Amino acid sequence: MKAIYDVPAPAKLNLFLHITGRRPDGMHLLQSAFMLIDWCDTLHFELRQDGSLSRQDLSEPLPADDLILAAARALQHTCATTLGAHITIDKRIPTQAGMGGGSSDAASCLLALNRLWGLNYPVSRLAQIGLALGADVPFFLGGCNAWVEGIGERLTPLSLPPAQFAVVKPAQGLETARIFQDPALERDCEAAIISGFAARPYTYGVNVLQPVAQRLCPGVTQAIEWLGSQGLSGRMTGSGSAVFAQMPNDSALQTAPAGWQARKCGNLEAHPLAGWAPSDRLSVGG
Repeated sequence: MKAIYDVPAPAKLNLFLHITGRRPDGMHLLQSAFMLIDWCDTLHFELRQDGSLSRQDLSEPLPADDLILAAARALQHTCATTLGAHITIDKRIPTQAGMGGGSSDAASCLLALNRLWGLNYPVSRLAQIGLALGADVPFFLGGCNAWVEGIGERLTPLSLPPAQFAVVKPAQGLETARIFQDPALERDCEAAIISGFAARPYTYGVNVLQPVAQRLCPGVTQAIEWLGSQGLSGRMTGSGSAVFAQMPNDSALQTAPAGWQARKCGNLEAHPLAGWAPSDRLSVGG
């Protein structure tokens, strides 16, 4: 049976996250820097001739209808193929963490099925499909670290120095919608510029979602304090609840409290699947 095995789906960290306003439809306008890290899910794909789409979970069980199957259905509908796939996933990236695990899985699914079904769609076409699934999906399709604007669809490639990071997910998770709906959320940050960020990429700016998240989820504060006890300056990624801190290359991370997930991660220069689809342009927005 034709198959594609060991397809990685890496997590990301938001090095900072500012909100500069809102669109008329209520969507928030963001500025951020997304960085790929080597904390990955792994997916496997087997071709089905009957057009069916199915999924098997090897570790943490996922919802019956998740972004992986949504991405597969969206691509199948777009290309009108009669082929299907059986998808197996080994889920390692924490959920409700702000690390983009679901969006990354969807992006790797689109890239793998684009190859498995022989479609040869360019990145921009896959990104248009991906944007309808989630604002972070185009980033994971883009193949590199990126300066992110708009609602997440305007991407500018970034080159970042190699570094190591402590990444910690407390037991509690956070739903993104709760953060963005909170009336206390700061929504009027001054516009940032890439040159200011590039001068100090790992200490630049703030995550404006963090104060709201810390009020809603005590685990965020506890994780930041745990990193602080090791001499590390933590901040939250995305809408949380995971936090991270740059750490020396030669140091080790302490054992995390029970129920937490923590590991030392390196950043990635490029997505492991970069080049799996023809590259035309990174941005999929106006």
